[in-house]
Amino acid sequence: MSHFDVVVIGSGFGGSVSALRLVEKGYRVLVLEKGKRYAPSDFPKTNWDLRRWMWRPELGLTGIFQMSFLEHVTVLHGVGVGGGSLVYANTLPTPKDPFFEAASWSSLASWKKELEPHYATARRMLGVARNPMLTKGDEVLRSIAKELGREEYFHATDVGVYFGKPEVRVPDPYFGGRGPERVGCNFCGACMTGCRVGAKNTLDMNYLYLAQKGGATVVSETEVTAVRARREGGYQIDTSPSFGRGEDTRFTADRVVFAGGVMGTVPLLLGMREDPHGLPHLSARVGDGVRTNSEALAGVVVPDRDANFSKGVAITSILHTDEHSHIEPVRYSAGSGFFRTMILPQTSGSSLASRLGGAAKAVAMDPLRWLKAYTVRDFAKQSQVLLYMRTLEGTLSMRLGRNIRTGFRRGLVTKLDDPSQAPQANIPEALDLARRFAEKVGGVSATLLTETVLGVPSTAHILGGACMGQSADDGVIDARHRVHGYDGLFVIDGSAVSANPGVNPSLTITALAERAMSFIPAKGHSQT
Repeated sequence: MSHFDVVVIGSGFGGSVSALRLVEKGYRVLVLEKGKRYAPSDFPKTNWDLRRWMWRPELGLTGIFQMSFLEHVTVLHGVGVGGGSLVYANTLPTPKDPFFEAASWSSLASWKKELEPHYATARRMLGVARNPMLTKGDEVLRSIAKELGREEYFHATDVGVYFGKPEVRVPDPYFGGRGPERVGCNFCGACMTGCRVGAKNTLDMNYLYLAQKGGATVVSETEVTAVRARREGGYQIDTSPSFGRGEDTRFTADRVVFAGGVMGTVPLLLGMREDPHGLPHLSARVGDGVRTNSEALAGVVVPDRDANFSKGVAITSILHTDEHSHIEPVRYSAGSGFFRTMILPQTSGSSLASRLGGAAKAVAMDPLRWLKAYTVRDFAKQSQVLLYMRTLEGTLSMRLGRNIRTGFRRGLVTKLDDPSQAPQANIPEALDLARRFAEKVGGVSATLLTETVLGVPSTAHILGGACMGQSADDGVIDARHRVHGYDGLFVIDGSAVSANPGVNPSLTITALAERAMSFIPAKGHSQT
C-alpha cells in the first residue's frame, strides 16, 4: 500500500492545477484518473469512431466523451488524462459581475477582487488567445447582431489554442522551454473530438505536463471507489481498474483533493456519506445546488452541399444578446456527423404531445427541406451548432437512488429544488435565434431528441453539488475549498462552483483552483 502526501482524484482543470501547485510546494502527489491517456495521434479522426470518442467502457467504448442521461438534465462531459480539456470547446471567457455577486456565495469573499490575479494566472497557463479567424457562421451571427441592434456586443472568442503557423512544430512557446513542443492550429474544427494536430492547449500540455515533470505520479484507467478516514489520521483511497482488468488497489494519503467534476465527485461523496466507515459526517448539503449555465443547444442543418461550417476552432465568436445571455456558434470537423442520429426538429411545448406535434408540423410545412437535411452528405460540414447560455439561476439536487434511467440499479438521480426555476429545454429567445440563423442560411433548426421527446435540457457545463457555505449546515466546503468536518479533504472542481457563471466555466474552475492552492503552505510549514 503506497502512501502519498496528497491524492488528487481526477485530472481535469481543478485536479491538474492542484497537482502542479502542490508539487511546486514540495508535496508527494498522486493523481488518479479513470480514463485513458491519449496522445494526439490516439484521438479519433471523426466522432463515428465511437470506441475512441465515447466513454461507455461496459460496451468497449473507452474514449474521451461521456453522455449521462438524468431525469432533469442530459450531461455532456469529458474523461481521460486531462479531463474535460480533451473534449471541451477550449473557450475561456471571464464571467460578468452577477456571477461574483450572486447571493449563493457573495457573503463568503470578495470574489471578483480575490479571483482577479488568479484569472490572470489561469489565462497565462492555459495560453488564452483571441481567435483570429471568423467563419461563415460568425458572419451570419454578426448579421443577426446588427438586426438586434447588438453589433457592438459581437466579438471573437478567447480560446486556449496555439495559433502558430498551421501544422508547424515549434519549441515550447509558453513556459520558457519547460513545456512540450507545440504545433500551430490548422482550423480543422476537431477540437471536441480530440486535437490530433496538437494545437489545443489541453491540460496535459500545461498544468499536468509540468506537474509530472515536477514529480507528480499520474495513474490512468483507475477509478476511485471509496475514500475513508483512517483512525491514525489521513485517508484511505480504494480504487478499481476502470475496465475490469487487473486488481483493486489501495492508497493512503494525508490529504485528498476531490477533482472528478460533478459527475465524479458528487456521487463519490454521496456514497461516502452513506457509508458508516466512509465519511459519515459530510454535510447533508452534498448534492444540493447543482446548476447548469441555463443552456439551450440547437443545430441548424443546411441542405446546400456547398455549405461548410466545419472550419475554425470549436467556438469562434460570441454575441451577447442582453446583459445576462449570449449565443455562440459551435462546430465539429468534417465527417464528424454522429449527432445526426440524435436530432429532431426544434420545437417548444410543455407536454410530449405538444412537442411532437410541433415537430411534425415543422416537417409538414417543408418536408423536402427536412428530407434533404436528414440525408445531407456531411452532417458536420452542413450544420452549425448554436449554444445559448444565461446567468439566470436555477438549481436541482442529486442523490443516490433508483429509477428507469439507472436501470433500477442504484445510481445518480435528480430532483428539482424549485420547478419554476428548473433548467429548461425550450428557451424562447434561443428558439428565435436558431430560427433566425436557419432562415439566413436556408436551413432547418433541430435539437437533441432528448429535448424534443422528453423535454429534458442538455448541458456541457454541469456545476455545483459540493457548494460553499460558512458551515456544514449551508455548504459542503468553506471558501477555501476545505470540506467541513474533515481536515485534509478538499473539493476543487466544477462541483465547488457555487453560482452560475453564465459562460463556459473552465477558466473560472482554473482560477478557483489557483486561489484554493494559494492557501496551502509549502510542505513542512504550518497552515496559515
